[in-house]
Amino acid sequence: MTSPIDSARRLFDDRFGGDPTGVWAAPGRVNLIGEHTDYNNGLVLPIALPQATYAAVRLREDGLLRLASAGIEGTAEIRVDEIAPGTPGTWARYPAGVLWAFRQAGHQPPGLDIAFASDVPIGAGLSSSAAIEASVAAALSDLLGLDLLGDDAGRSTLAAWCQRAENDIALAPTGGMDQAASLRSRAGHALALDCSDGSVEHVPFDLKSSGQVLLVIDTRAEHALSDGQYAARRADCEQACRELALPSLRALPISGLGIAEATLSTPVLAKRVRHVVTEIDRVRRAKRALATDDLATLGSLFNASHDSLRDDYEVSCAELDLAQETALAHGALGARMTGGGFGGSAIAIVAESALPATRAAIGDAFAAAGFLAPAFLEAMPAGPARSVSIER
Repeated sequence: MTSPIDSARRLFDDRFGGDPTGVWAAPGRVNLIGEHTDYNNGLVLPIALPQATYAAVRLREDGLLRLASAGIEGTAEIRVDEIAPGTPGTWARYPAGVLWAFRQAGHQPPGLDIAFASDVPIGAGLSSSAAIEASVAAALSDLLGLDLLGDDAGRSTLAAWCQRAENDIALAPTGGMDQAASLRSRAGHALALDCSDGSVEHVPFDLKSSGQVLLVIDTRAEHALSDGQYAARRADCEQACRELALPSLRALPISGLGIAEATLSTPVLAKRVRHVVTEIDRVRRAKRALATDDLATLGSLFNASHDSLRDDYEVSCAELDLAQETALAHGALGARMTGGGFGGSAIAIVAESALPATRAAIGDAFAAAGFLAPAFLEAMPAGPARSVSIER
């Protein structure tokens, strides 16, 4: 099988001719817990995946951005000075947005040829878009001599620019978790990110030493963060903050949740706030559980998170619920939807010995329900965006 790095190089030569200056890789991510908390200045706990997007890149001097992606016919082209909110459309808005963000920060890449290849599942809620953004950001940091990959402060800057690209050009109102996970993670660790100040802590994450596996279940249910549902949830949180006179929901302690719920104007707003506040608390407790190898508690927090996302935040779907319920029925220590919701993936802590039976049971349950066959992968905590090869 051809590796993604070789695919990116071959695609580059096929679409643009010659060799790229280099190839940069950036991982997808799985969020262990802390959903819809990032844009509320909360806490999140993702891991980077071994699966990554590879970008073969070469600078141009004519102000033109040309983009190609494995599996997509043709080449997208746009002048760098024409990049604007919503332009270009489709997948090209993610890499184009990164160039725009660099230019907004005072750096002036004159143009680029980029060919992408990836083994991050698309539409699975594993942040394939942030992997695209981070691979381009890593390339530009090196090609422009900025050296922002050299320390966490520089990587934090790149993550902020990638988030701006997604918010302002791709028009997806996400928080900064995905970009931080792709650029700031550490192999063998979960990334404990405080979205109020951008600080991080690397928490050891090793399920295999306990005979367990983090199983990712791609439900194949359609998943998109740029549609109105995600934006509506964020708007609910902003409305709740206005009614409670809070700068963000992070400022509401769990001890004040009952009074806040009674104060809000609608039951829907109360439910949204209840999810965010309790989810932030679950991240704190999950960090402690990992530190003490308390997988039973971690599993129960997974379950509570899923219940809250399903009932209070209302972002689950039938496929995600079935994946979670079936995993638990076959002995998983805990299971939950992961990512923004409305489709995408679920995760489950499964005994390594029970993995084949659990996968088969979930597949059978999906077939019986008339759903598309799910896909599976075992998530291992990997390292961040990096240069794979570069010629000076």
